[in-house]
Amino acid sequence: MRKTTYLLPVLVLAVAGLLSSVFIVDERENALVLQFGRVVSVQEEPGLAFKIPLIQEVVRYDDRILSRDIDPLEITPLDDRRLVVDAFARYRIVDVNQFRQAVGVGGIPAAESRLDSILRSETREILGSVSSNDILSVDRAALMLRIRNGAIEQAEALGLEIVDVRLKRTDLPAENLDATFGRMRAEREREATDERARGNEAAQRIRAQADRTVVELVSDANRQAEIIRGEADARRNNIFATAFSQDAEFFEFYRSLTAYQRALQGENSTFVMAPDSEFFNYLKSAEGSGGGISATDAARIAVPEAPAADTGTGAGN
Repeated sequence: MRKTTYLLPVLVLAVAGLLSSVFIVDERENALVLQFGRVVSVQEEPGLAFKIPLIQEVVRYDDRILSRDIDPLEITPLDDRRLVVDAFARYRIVDVNQFRQAVGVGGIPAAESRLDSILRSETREILGSVSSNDILSVDRAALMLRIRNGAIEQAEALGLEIVDVRLKRTDLPAENLDATFGRMRAEREREATDERARGNEAAQRIRAQADRTVVELVSDANRQAEIIRGEADARRNNIFATAFSQDAEFFEFYRSLTAYQRALQGENSTFVMAPDSEFFNYLKSAEGSGGGISATDAARIAVPEAPAADTGTGAGN
């Protein structure tokens, strides 16, 4: 009974000591074994590891790639156009022993604070050496690579490896936005005015060309009409000349009747002319100077609306 009383506490202490001397290293982390604050071993392989209970302690650090957002930073490029840059970095702990010596008990928060200072300094230096157009163009990938390469050496002193640096946003300061938008609006209005002016110029040019084409077409049509009219008049005159050459007296008689028909329109027609006018030679009596037909016979021939009962012809040579 007395042996069991002493043996049970010893067994419990032994089991507790064994359990406290064993620790597990996860595949996602590295571990440091510290003895009175001094690093005595580094455990980078996953699995079981041992330490001295009560004397040694284990400090664990993440072995994965970590992300760090950098606070928005205001920079001034070469063209003095201030920009607010929002960036982030990806890093990992590659040397846990050096990392512990560099940051001490502060751990990852202390390391990230120092990493922020490094990245902010490199960002100001690199982006301040180029123009704002370079920052906002496709060349920004090369600028991010320069920032990363410039911060790598300083980060190695902390036991860190900077995997990548990216610019998330690049904006203008709030106080400059209104002025910038005003300039952009004025520029777009100027471009719109230029486009409208060019459109009006093109419209006037097309309209003038169309008017010229209309004038040319009308002029050509009139020319062709005059040619056709002249040819028709020539043919008509030729026909008249042929008729005149066959019987001059009948031709003159026919022309006079045509003139009477055109002049004597309607039921009442009044003419004021000299009594000896030759216009009415064929309306005089057969004994007149024209030796023509009587007025009644001429009216029957010249005016087709006369009654059929008055039909008759007068003789004349």
